[in-house]
Amino acid sequence: MEKFTKLTGVAAPMPLINIDTDMIIPKLFLKTIKRSGLGKNLFDEMRYDAEGNEIPDFVLNKPAYRNAQILIAGDNFGCGSSREHAPWALLDFGIRVVIATSFADIFFNNCFKNGILPIVLPQEDVDKLMDDASRGANAVVTVDLENQVITGPDGGEISFEVDAFKKHCLLNGLDDIGLTLQKADKIAAFEKEHGAKMPWV
Repeated sequence: MEKFTKLTGVAAPMPLINIDTDMIIPKLFLKTIKRSGLGKNLFDEMRYDAEGNEIPDFVLNKPAYRNAQILIAGDNFGCGSSREHAPWALLDFGIRVVIATSFADIFFNNCFKNGILPIVLPQEDVDKLMDDASRGANAVVTVDLENQVITGPDGGEISFEVDAFKKHCLLNGLDDIGLTLQKADKIAAFEKEHGAKMPWV
């Protein structure tokens, strides 16, 4: 998993509440177990019309936000079914940070496991960042995980909280497999000892 330390990028405003995982990546795209290639179908039903043409008014289709790396969203982001494809699609598109007043628990935890930083902030701070994001290509925001600070386009700073263990994992690029591999020597030693004691197993 790619490490996350500090990110400076364009923030896209998406002031909808209850954006569920089916809106993030519709169920017809869940046939793959690959983490790549899902970005083109992120928010598919909002991004494209029935003929597959882009809907110009959708935020990520606007020129200023096509390369957005930060999403400022409404309350209860990532609700609905617990599909890991949702953070996969966000990450494949290029989104590394999602900021909202609240998240669905499973989606929230899946983000950390896939290299995305979900940040919970009070409504007034989300409103401020939503306003900043409305500046288009000038909506450049910096998210500093190590110092837990968001810096807006005007230089204003907002502090955020993050679980210490989840922060450690993101800073060091550790997903569940990476955490396990940190103990590879101990696992190998145990298997060798166990095999010697019980060779019939």
